[in-house]
Amino acid sequence: MNAFTPRRSSRRAGQDGFPQVLHAEWTRFRTAWGRVLAVAASVLVTVSLGLLIAGGVRTTCVTGKGEGPCPAPLLGPDGTAVADKYYFVHQPLEGNGSITARVSDMTGQIRLPDAVPGVRNVVEGVVPWAKAGLLVRQSLKQGTPYAAVMLTGDHGVRMQYNYVHDVPGGPHDGPQWLRLTRSGGTVTGYESDDGKTWTEVGTVKLAGLPEKVEIGLFATSPGALWESAEAFAQATATFDQITLQGANGPWRHDDVGVVLESDGRTPHHPGGVVESGGKLIVTGGGDIGPATVEGGVRADLMLIGGAVGLIPVLVVAVTFVTAERRRAPVGTGLPVAPHPARLLAARAAVVGAVAFVAGLVSSGVVVPVGLAMVRANRNPVQPITLGTESRVIVGYAALTAAAAVLALGLAALVRWGVVAIGLAIALVVVPYLLATAGLAPWLLLITPAAGFAVTQSVPTFAHVDVGPSLLVGHYPLPPWAGLTVTCGYAALAFGAAMAVHRRKAPR
Repeated sequence: MNAFTPRRSSRRAGQDGFPQVLHAEWTRFRTAWGRVLAVAASVLVTVSLGLLIAGGVRTTCVTGKGEGPCPAPLLGPDGTAVADKYYFVHQPLEGNGSITARVSDMTGQIRLPDAVPGVRNVVEGVVPWAKAGLLVRQSLKQGTPYAAVMLTGDHGVRMQYNYVHDVPGGPHDGPQWLRLTRSGGTVTGYESDDGKTWTEVGTVKLAGLPEKVEIGLFATSPGALWESAEAFAQATATFDQITLQGANGPWRHDDVGVVLESDGRTPHHPGGVVESGGKLIVTGGGDIGPATVEGGVRADLMLIGGAVGLIPVLVVAVTFVTAERRRAPVGTGLPVAPHPARLLAARAAVVGAVAFVAGLVSSGVVVPVGLAMVRANRNPVQPITLGTESRVIVGYAALTAAAAVLALGLAALVRWGVVAIGLAIALVVVPYLLATAGLAPWLLLITPAAGFAVTQSVPTFAHVDVGPSLLVGHYPLPPWAGLTVTCGYAALAFGAAMAVHRRKAPR
């Protein structure tokens, strides 16, 4: 070989190692102050909006002592915030025994939106989760363990226990025989159409059930839902053919959990019982179950501004791709142009990591600080475990990263950056804002905005109806399922972009 023949480069175009490409793209990102400031703005917006909401929360309740701060949430056996309000006609039961009765009729009253301003619009009817049936519980103290078999307004026969558990029975909505038996700590519920042939609904074991318990008949009804709030509702059930085994004393009547008016004497929407010819007609209002709405301020409300805070991150992700289309790849520190697909992967890694850190800082600040502010203002707060709080914080960071990768993938697929930004906002931010306003909550099932479910701090229970707005905790998907939807969209967009860039690579 001639001594003056130039040597060929040991690297061909597109053969640069991924670590070198990644380092070059990270350098390009951090040295662009506009992008850095946009990420900082995302953190500032999310934290500021969350703390503004937290600082403005003021809840008051009317009790027998007048209007004042609401009490701390009532907790069930597992620490969940619960509602425990009902009318109870009962007897003490020592040892084993049972109660059998027929629910021959179930009616009620529901308050609907006022047709005439200022005039209450109360109609006859029952809400879907109105309940009337048989109940055994440790004591009359609210929040104690219990088991019940019941007829509901629109969900047939159910067996429920310890507030958060629900076992479906038959789809009955007419007269129905019910039976509840207690054997030690085991309680079994039955149903029958004729009082002769019985079908087991469910069997549960109540830990620590004492020898002496209370057993009897109950009626209750959660409020009617309208305008994202609960309005008055009450259920009245007629019980007949009542038999007991193991208890034969006089009936006792208790309006458990009844709230007193500000005068400290007058019950607010009291229940009651009428005894007539072997029948007990029991009327009650309230609920026995999870307190998803009335259990206090939820941790995920601190991230209500997170959707707006995502917008700068989406813009950064898009411009990180589109801004380089208008210039040659110089100043990267690489001797040759990297392979297009490898370059896109490096940019996705940088954007995803930066977005994750930004989301982690935002949620890691606004959730604990916001909850501390809410408590300092004497508001009740829904109980939250360390594990759930950690999932909310880290989950929001993962959602931010997935949304950023989705935006980057869209930018790599379309020609114009403004179009990619608009698509990303329309897919991630707009559905969340609509759901927050109570409009089209089903969008959180099928769009990348489903990932916001990962911030849900209070579980959704099938046996509790809530309004469609996110302000009252309506997330159609469980936390990780929602995040999986967002990650699926991000993987699809990024995968398609990688396929396109591989075809563009020089051969």
